[in-house]
Amino acid sequence: MRPALLPSVPVAAGTTLVTGGTVLDGTGAEPREGWDVEVTDGVVSYVGPPRPAAARADRVVDAAGRHVLPGFVDVHVHLTMPNGRRVAQQRAAFAEEHAFDTAESLRLTLEAGVTTVRDLGGLTPGYRTAIAKGQIAGPRAHLAIALLSPTGGHADPVLPNGTREASSTWEQVASWAVVDCDEDVLRAVRGLVRTGADVIKVCTTGGISTLADSPEDLGLSEHEVRLIVSELARRGGRPVAAHAQGAAGALEAVRGGATSLEHGYEMPDELVEAMLARGTVLVPTLSTLAMAPDPAVTPAAVVAKKREWQVRGRDAARRAIAAGVPVALGTDAGIHPHGSNLAELGRLVDAGLDPRAAVRAATLGGAHVLGLADRLGSLEVGKVGDVVVLDVDPLAAPHALADATHVRVVLQSGRVVTSRDGR
Repeated sequence: MRPALLPSVPVAAGTTLVTGGTVLDGTGAEPREGWDVEVTDGVVSYVGPPRPAAARADRVVDAAGRHVLPGFVDVHVHLTMPNGRRVAQQRAAFAEEHAFDTAESLRLTLEAGVTTVRDLGGLTPGYRTAIAKGQIAGPRAHLAIALLSPTGGHADPVLPNGTREASSTWEQVASWAVVDCDEDVLRAVRGLVRTGADVIKVCTTGGISTLADSPEDLGLSEHEVRLIVSELARRGGRPVAAHAQGAAGALEAVRGGATSLEHGYEMPDELVEAMLARGTVLVPTLSTLAMAPDPAVTPAAVVAKKREWQVRGRDAARRAIAAGVPVALGTDAGIHPHGSNLAELGRLVDAGLDPRAAVRAATLGGAHVLGLADRLGSLEVGKVGDVVVLDVDPLAAPHALADATHVRVVLQSGRVVTSRDGR
């Protein structure tokens, strides 16, 4: 299998020293108080107690009294869905307005300490290129580009009256693909690979937020997921992420070979056992699940579904975590506000993860899902120099990180991309 691509970002030449903080390296190891992290030419070159060689650093970040972590990884975002914009505004906006909204979402995500994301529908490779060139600020991005589902499924933008959802009307590259047979599936997958997808996202169930289907409804089948996995293997291999809320479709996704289960809002024993046997990662998106629907702008049927599935989803996450199913942090940002990504950390703790395990799920665990655990996700020598400095202890107060202002400094490949104080 081909190694996963590490998206490029601008790199700081020379050495950046983050000194005197309490280091949580993302591996699950004990915190180390008063340690230094050095990043040389974009790569971690030292992690440990202070040493005299540090005096030669080109840039120094004083982290005394603060906590130092790897850059966070959010493996489920939708960066082309802007904060706060209503459907009528979306329909009236020009293409460049959508582009600037997306650039703002990228910036907010980076300022929240998330240095790497997996966008599961909407973001196109042009944004990844702009980030690599330094034209806009944003996290490294692995892309799905589009969601695959059958006619009438979760990703089908055609409404019952034949019109299309507003979000599908301005896209230069469609964020959806309707597939109803093997030929459709193969054509869609090959097209996405050609366009530059790093991951293929499939919908094996309906959804809470869509009017025409529900989480119990089935989408792509086990056979179709298996076909996608096989086709990707022929092309060097890429992961498959499965939107799966109800248990029946989730089980089909796992049995078909999906790498990760997105949402997983029902978790019977059979599904838990299948995930454990195959090493399938759960991305529970608890922050989005917890959001109260606004009855003023949300159809009553969707409000009712959301209230019912909030209870099921919280219970499912607890069951999966208690059973030892591997978990990675994903927020579904775009539904959940961009820039509040780390609210998910506290929710993972509420669902039963030990705080240190929650930090690992938000760093090295996410890197593992992307196939990049050998290159990022922890503060270890030889890995990418993404470093975050917090003014709160994420183990003692994980819920505080819902407020991004606690993220004081963000380094991406050794370059200071966010600094909220003069230290």
